[in-house]
Amino acid sequence: MASTSRHDWSLHRKGPLDQARHHEKVKEALRQNLPEIISEESIITSDGKQIIKVPIRTLEEYRFRFNPNQGKRVGQGDGDSKVGDVIARPRPGGQGGAGSQPGDQPGIDYYEAEVTVDDLAELIFEDLGLPDLRPKSTQEVPTEEVRFTEVRKKGPMSNLDRRRTIMENLKRNARQGIPVLGNIRNEDLRFKVWEQEMRPSSSAVVIAMRDASGSMGEFKKYITRSLFFWMVRFLRTKYQDVEIVFIIHHSEAEEVDEEAFFKRGESGGTRVSSAYRLALDIIHERYDPERWNIYPFHFSDGDNWSDNDNRLCVELVHKLLEVCNLFGYGEIREAGYTSSLMSAFSAIKDPRFVIVTITEKRDVYPALQKWFSRSGVAVG
Repeated sequence: MASTSRHDWSLHRKGPLDQARHHEKVKEALRQNLPEIISEESIITSDGKQIIKVPIRTLEEYRFRFNPNQGKRVGQGDGDSKVGDVIARPRPGGQGGAGSQPGDQPGIDYYEAEVTVDDLAELIFEDLGLPDLRPKSTQEVPTEEVRFTEVRKKGPMSNLDRRRTIMENLKRNARQGIPVLGNIRNEDLRFKVWEQEMRPSSSAVVIAMRDASGSMGEFKKYITRSLFFWMVRFLRTKYQDVEIVFIIHHSEAEEVDEEAFFKRGESGGTRVSSAYRLALDIIHERYDPERWNIYPFHFSDGDNWSDNDNRLCVELVHKLLEVCNLFGYGEIREAGYTSSLMSAFSAIKDPRFVIVTITEKRDVYPALQKWFSRSGVAVG
């Protein structure tokens, strides 16, 4: 004896589908809050492997609910409201708490999303690349590129191809004489399959320079290390064999290893030209511009030793631009003043000399976007 069931099997997929949808919402919430998230100290000081808890605003689902500002009441009538009138206005007099003072308004709920540094890096770097990367005559640096190569009937819910799933469901229902969307089954699901391909790109070297003078206080030091932390991670993620040269300077410049670059303390005066001279020397000795794409980046507070050195810096920047694809200068300001070095740099009109100014932590992400827009044209 055979029996048929009219059970709606699509309900069995509701959990995984909702989970995938929630994951996408969390990802979008993280993307919208990247300027605040990426400069968190817990991330910058992490080993890059641990799980990080990032607070984001609660993701509330749409639902009907009673107006909390109205008491219980019953009534009917024509009233005097018209189409377009705003209803359910909050009652006046309600106040939120300020500091330690009490209030009667609800607070904002936050949700702690657990992510890895790699998860954040994927969102940060998805639209970034070395600008104006040109073919060179010798060795090439393979860059990582993700491509969706085929569609399968099984796979993780994070790779669910919603459009093809809907099409398969409509086709199956149409064959049964019901050409509508509904009753999604396992046989309808389609998943995108992606592969990481190594695409050859041109040889590149990045010269990272940071001001290690005594004027670089805690905030300036933290911002500098935050930006270079993500810059180095970006380069190592996107460009497998790109070379990075690390230079620190006070009144004198020195080439150091990566650990010293991030951990060396601050002391002494500031002679910015020493860093630019050393960068030029390194380029001439090791990186022939005919064979390398060259990108120097420098971070400082702009408190240089003298106006004479500022003028020398302008000359050296012009010399660097003759052999470089792009020169990025970032200046950290805790007040609204313009440094003497920045004033001197205002005379440089070359579009490949890209300046960013940072006054707060949330400026780190726009700085990365401005320096590493693929076209070389500043964004934002």
